[in-house]
Amino acid sequence: MAVLQKIRQRSLLLILVIGFCLLAFIIGDIFNSGGFNSTSKDVGSIDGKDISFEDFRVKVSNVEKSGQGITSTEAANRVWEQEVSIALLSSEFEKLGLRVGEKHLLEVLKADQNIGGNPLFMNAAGVFDVAKFKEYFKSNPEQAQFLKDREKDAELNAKYQMYNTMIKAAVYTTESEGKMKYEMEANKVNFAYVAGLYSTIKDSDVKVTDSEIVDYMKKNEKKFKADESREVEYVLIEDKPSPADEAEIKSKISALLTGSVVYNQATGKNDTVAGFRTTKNVIDFVNSNSDIPYDSTYIAKKDLPAIDADKLFNLAPGAVYGPYIFGQYYCISRSMGMKNGVNAKASHILISYEGTQVPNKKEKRTKAEAKAKAESILAQVTANPDSFLMLAFTASDDSSSQQGGDLGYFGPNQMVKPFNDFVFNNGIGKVGLVETDFGFHIIKITDKQDGIRLATVAQKIQASEGTSDKMFTQAIKFEMEAADKDFSKAAKEMGLTVAPAVSVKGMDENFGSLGKQRNIVRWAFENDVKQGSVKRFEVANVGHVIAKVKSIDKSGLVAVSVARPYVEQILKNKKKAELIKAKMTGSSLEAIAKAVGGTVQQATDITMENAMLPNVGPEPKVVGNAFALAANKLSAPIEGNTGVYVVKNTSTVKAPALKDYKTYVAKIEAQNGAEVNRVIPALKGNAKIKDNRQQFNY
Repeated sequence: MAVLQKIRQRSLLLILVIGFCLLAFIIGDIFNSGGFNSTSKDVGSIDGKDISFEDFRVKVSNVEKSGQGITSTEAANRVWEQEVSIALLSSEFEKLGLRVGEKHLLEVLKADQNIGGNPLFMNAAGVFDVAKFKEYFKSNPEQAQFLKDREKDAELNAKYQMYNTMIKAAVYTTESEGKMKYEMEANKVNFAYVAGLYSTIKDSDVKVTDSEIVDYMKKNEKKFKADESREVEYVLIEDKPSPADEAEIKSKISALLTGSVVYNQATGKNDTVAGFRTTKNVIDFVNSNSDIPYDSTYIAKKDLPAIDADKLFNLAPGAVYGPYIFGQYYCISRSMGMKNGVNAKASHILISYEGTQVPNKKEKRTKAEAKAKAESILAQVTANPDSFLMLAFTASDDSSSQQGGDLGYFGPNQMVKPFNDFVFNNGIGKVGLVETDFGFHIIKITDKQDGIRLATVAQKIQASEGTSDKMFTQAIKFEMEAADKDFSKAAKEMGLTVAPAVSVKGMDENFGSLGKQRNIVRWAFENDVKQGSVKRFEVANVGHVIAKVKSIDKSGLVAVSVARPYVEQILKNKKKAELIKAKMTGSSLEAIAKAVGGTVQQATDITMENAMLPNVGPEPKVVGNAFALAANKLSAPIEGNTGVYVVKNTSTVKAPALKDYKTYVAKIEAQNGAEVNRVIPALKGNAKIKDNRQQFNY
């Protein structure tokens, strides 16, 4: 009684404590989720122009509803990129004073099929009618907002077209550039050289520190510019079945093969229940005992699990095979019989005509002309079956022409009915002509596959409740241990493996090999999360992830771990170059070759346009130096792509001058055609962009 009394006395206090904790949790969540803690009402700004969160939220919501199956983070990233591009371009349009007239605006609107191809706005001749277009919106003022939105987009589009044209017109190639292009292609140099290759020094003999990589990135800042990032290392404790779990599932499914005795409460007696081998109602048995319902499809041998395919495919009707593993399931299968020709393989030559679903783009044909051509090809194939492949390449209007008309294997009703009926009602080798909505097909049946119908009881191999509890306990214990001691040491003590650190930016969604784990990335950027912070996450169908923030990088450069695979070899080659250059002593190529343990080699008729050294690869710096040397002169050591080189010019052969270089000017202009695509990245590089999206939990 005394104990009960104490519990009653403390119950009110306990309720108050719980209530206080809940209130603290709720308030904390409000502060952390961008409620009271949100420092801005704007989702960001571009060159001082704010982007309203409310407008941004509506646009993100519209993208999410577009039916493309994208996540809210993907939608937010897409809308953000769009908003940044529009803001930067609009600023440029304003500076240039670009204006759009009504005529230009209407042309852009007409290009939208919802407007230009809308019968409401067409005259009797089926042509877009401006008067009808204007009259419609005048008579339907409730549609005015639709038009206003479209006009806004159309104005932006029209200005961009003008801007694009101006950029392209500004990219000009001079006659001198054309001449240089010609000389780079036509001038030739012959030289002897000695190479001290980087590969002659082991990578392990030269070390590159993190600070050296950072220094290199700072010197090449534009190449390595990046948003603030975090490096997060983690331990994965998989929620997977133990060997005991697998054995239990195998035992359970094996027991289904034979009959069992169960107590019948209604009769008060034991009943003998038929097993999988002897049951008369196979379908009900499968549906009652399998994690995957009965499938009546006939399966070709190639679609069966590879290891067990032969035994399964050759089962006699009523025979049983298993247990066997297929993916994440233990299975037992019973043959329900075979069927011939469940899949077919065919090739075809399509001859289309105007009005079909795949009209010929090269040659306009009437239906009669297409039929005549198809009949002519059928006659050729009938007379010479080996001609089918080449005729498919040259005459077919279908994309399968590149494969000689081969359509691969397909099942019943996967093709349009006339095509399907011909293939499945005729034997291998049969050639014939059928007509479909796509045109006329000359079809050749090349193979057929038989199939087996299997009744399969499949039970998923998954962790038992006991195993999952052990994994959960282990994850909780490691999270607590890792919070107080070295992450790697704690993992080693518990027999766990620390995965390589993953570098993430604030609006990333993917987290290394674990795929989309936005909650882990978001946590790493929370205000109260610091270097060394540890947290456990439950990841569906994976297990427990215990993550630790290894480093926080606010430098504006990519993480060292990301840059190292690219930068490390460059810096190692720099260090190797110094070691090789120190050896390159001597006044002749022969002396230098002896010093580095190499040989004197020859390069003949090399151009700057194709600066490839035989058996080495591209070495433009080496070839450029060879061109610059006077005949029989020796160069200083040159740091190339694959090693350090000393060259001696043997001769330079200059190409004759041309009357004009228009051909080469045109080549350069064709290469520069894509330069317009670099405008937006260039504008971004010079803009002041502030991104507040993380404050709003995107």
